[in-house]
Amino acid sequence: MQIVFWISLAIILYAYAGYTLILFISCQIKKLFTIDDITPTSGYEPEVTLFITAYNEAGSIKKKMENSLDMDYPKEKLKIVWVTDGSNDNSAELLAVYKEVTILHENIRKGKIHAMNRGMQFVNTPIVIFSDANTSLNREAIREIVKLFRHDKVGCVSCEKRIFMGDKETAVSSGEGIYWQYESQIKKLESDLNSTVGAAGELFAIRTALFNPVKPDTILDDFMISLEIARKGYKIKYTPYAFAQENASLNIHEERKRKIRIASGGIQTFFRKPDLLNPFRYGFLSFQYFSHKVLRWIFVPLAFITILITNILIVLKSQYSQVLFYFVLMAQCLFYMLILAGWILRNRRIRLKLLFMPYYLFVMNYSIIEGILRYITGSYTVLWEKSSRAD
Repeated sequence: MQIVFWISLAIILYAYAGYTLILFISCQIKKLFTIDDITPTSGYEPEVTLFITAYNEAGSIKKKMENSLDMDYPKEKLKIVWVTDGSNDNSAELLAVYKEVTILHENIRKGKIHAMNRGMQFVNTPIVIFSDANTSLNREAIREIVKLFRHDKVGCVSCEKRIFMGDKETAVSSGEGIYWQYESQIKKLESDLNSTVGAAGELFAIRTALFNPVKPDTILDDFMISLEIARKGYKIKYTPYAFAQENASLNIHEERKRKIRIASGGIQTFFRKPDLLNPFRYGFLSFQYFSHKVLRWIFVPLAFITILITNILIVLKSQYSQVLFYFVLMAQCLFYMLILAGWILRNRRIRLKLLFMPYYLFVMNYSIIEGILRYITGSYTVLWEKSSRAD
């Protein structure tokens, strides 16, 4: 029983803190002995395509196009492609007023993967930048992205995702915002050391020649596309200087929908790419993939359950339990009390954003379990309905 307890504790601590610490120390050691051979270089301005897939995003088109046309990049070298397959909200008609846009539209909705696979056949620039319709990019985003492609080893660039947060926020906006700040730090460390593991679909870029059509039932298209490039031996570099900003999910229900889908896609990737765990083939990337993704997709949610159960049993059954077990149990009780407090205050806007982190972490891991179950039972679809976002 104590063995299960210690393993569970080690998994949680390593997944959320230990791995990050290893990356940080390794990066410091690398700086002492090596010079990074993948340094952003200015003056490199290849043609690029801004590629946007959208389903019924009529409400976002005007703002997205204003943002896209305001990019600090030569207009003659920027192509914009929208794929609006299945949309029945006049998206194609609204886009038709922009002469800079190539519109690809089919009346039948077959999912984002089909739209991406179809649309990529019309991309003829060396670099393609994928972005969601409901996100705003910083003006320097494209220029910052292409800098990293100056080196031939870079096959993909992962960009920063930012959640808009005011002084006072609810559980969803606070938790999602803080979580992505934490994720961004990990991605930066991974990139500095070797290669980031995957990219977020809000904003990422690849060399067009490296794109392979993705299986039509793939759930996480962004992660699968970027991961395939890493499997080919190219680097995924991360830049915080190119970012996509969006509002948080409207409420915790909408956030759960998103997390469940991500969890289903994560377990799908695990089963489809088991060879990626082979360090003899992929080296340090396998260690990163296991530490950053697999542990969180499979082991961490289970570890939260087993550490609570074994901790209670150890304390109850032993008359002379070590003080440490009592201390950990008290810490767990406090953690779940904070989860309860977060649930009670979930729709309140407060300044103390960290108060919501235990609740957000609980919802995230609960959603992972639900996502795994949905994938195993086959009750998922690639025709995903996007989560509603706060205004």
